[in-house]
Amino acid sequence: MTTTSPPTRLMLVTPPVADAEAMAFRLMQAQAGGDLAAVLLQLAPGDERSRIERVKRLAGPVQGANVALVVADSALVATRGGADGVHLAGGPEAIAEARSSLKGERIIGAGGLRARHDAMDVGEAGVDYVMFGEPRPDGSMPPLPAVIERAGWWAEIFETPCVAYAPDPDSVAALAETGAEFVALGAWAFEEGRDLRALVAEANAAIAACAARKAAR
Repeated sequence: MTTTSPPTRLMLVTPPVADAEAMAFRLMQAQAGGDLAAVLLQLAPGDERSRIERVKRLAGPVQGANVALVVADSALVATRGGADGVHLAGGPEAIAEARSSLKGERIIGAGGLRARHDAMDVGEAGVDYVMFGEPRPDGSMPPLPAVIERAGWWAEIFETPCVAYAPDPDSVAALAETGAEFVALGAWAFEEGRDLRALVAEANAAIAACAARKAAR
């Protein structure tokens, strides 16, 4: 008898946000498209206070829709802004430091994982999820087949959830097929002229179709 794994869910990764009001509107559009598990908020540069205020502006509408808000790079900004967690690209030391300051009260996610041992190291450090496939620091993207392989390897072996970053709408189905707990739609989904509501709806439909195929096997 085959055991049924939990369905894959969507995460949104924003572009660097300077205008919280404009992003709040875009996230309302996304929520109208269907199920979302989380929003990973990237913040444009600014002083600490302004960054915290941007998080506060977005925390209410995001969390009010039962969606987790995770802030990239700064545990302090995430905490003071009322977010649900922080996403870090550092190694085990950065994870341990964040874990100590957050005292287990918020989500800690890890990205920027270039090798299998990097993922295992942060997994052992106690992260709540790992992310594979996001853009590199220079903006380039890892090859999709490599992301599929890495997400499938992790999902099969480890209990810590993983997020597979989709470089485009057409890759969602293949990434959901890996068994990753989450598929992330990246900053590309927020580009001018994109229908974010439709993108979320189509991604959820692709995930549902994948789950139906698995159930029928």
